Amino acid sequence: MTVQPRTAATPPAATPPVGAPRWDRQRGITAVEFAGWLPVLLIVALAGLQLGLVGYAVQQAGTGARAAARVASQDDIADRYQSAGRAAVSDWLTVGYALDAGCGGSADVATVTARVQVPSVLPFVDGFGSATRSVTMPCD
Repeated sequence: MTVQPRTAATPPAATPPVGAPRWDRQRGITAVEFAGWLPVLLIVALAGLQLGLVGYAVQQAGTGARAAARVASQDDIADRYQSAGRAAVSDWLTVGYALDAGCGGSADVATVTARVQVPSVLPFVDGFGSATRSVTMPCD
């Protein structure tokens, strides 16, 4: 039997050499590994988004409390502090305000507390509580 030399037109042997890995047995393993990691990656992404929402709720609570305290510190419009606070906060957030100390009588400062409910993006988890911020302004 004579062995003919390989040329560029001659295809390689159909069987791999002894000891070489069999790539045909590994077909699709990457897709299976990706499918296994996909839920973990989605939960990590949602947790990062949830952390961002918590920070945003805290920031919005501070903004709303500051706007409400500014209005509560003015005698002629002090009763409109809640509407001023709600106007300063995003519409899709649930927010509540409490006037702890108002101007009038012997008080010389107005203190307003804003409480914003933290929305949830994680499935089956909705107990993230609320973000609370208090602001005190001097009375006019």
